[in-house]
Amino acid sequence: MKNVLILGAHGRIARIVERRLIDETDAHLTLVLRNADRLKVKDRNRETIVEGDVSDFKLISSVMAKQDIVYANLAGNMESLAKIIVRSMVANQVKQLVWVTGSGLYHETPEPFGSWVEGVVGHASKEDTRKAARIIEKSVLQYTIIRAAYMTDDHDIDYELTQKGEQFKGVLVSRASIADLILNIITKPRQFARTSVGISKPGTDDKLPELMARYD
Repeated sequence: MKNVLILGAHGRIARIVERRLIDETDAHLTLVLRNADRLKVKDRNRETIVEGDVSDFKLISSVMAKQDIVYANLAGNMESLAKIIVRSMVANQVKQLVWVTGSGLYHETPEPFGSWVEGVVGHASKEDTRKAARIIEKSVLQYTIIRAAYMTDDHDIDYELTQKGEQFKGVLVSRASIADLILNIITKPRQFARTSVGISKPGTDDKLPELMARYD
């Protein structure tokens, strides 16, 4: 049985991952979020809810011990959060990290999608995520960074992956697809160790006008 620590457990992807881990594996989950009342335990024998902020190093260190894998589903000051999580994992000898972020970490997203993403998210925010990724990649952790296209709430699971150094494909991906990839990483971590993968739905390269229309 694996012990899985989910940071930012109320996130939409995290809730899909939680449900599938309970339904499809025998893993024990430790779920960290700011407001514990927002999350309902699905299996009291296999889930522990911890209320608190991921920016609290003492809190994160207290729940890190004996975890097998950490899945971070976060927003905020990503550089600072990455430092806290990496430091805590190293101190507690936890090696596996799944880190979810957006496309464009390496300016690998083709135009005009790359500039559109940078504009919507904000350059300062994108630079923050890049700094966080560099912290993780320079660490000793067996990390997997997931670089996601624009996320939708579609229920379909349909995705393709690109590797670091390859041009990003597509502009859309469902949260269900990202959750499916996370489940694959948790069950087969060695296959994805020390990789940074882009994820998108195949055949969506021409969907940018639809996205742009949502922000007009």
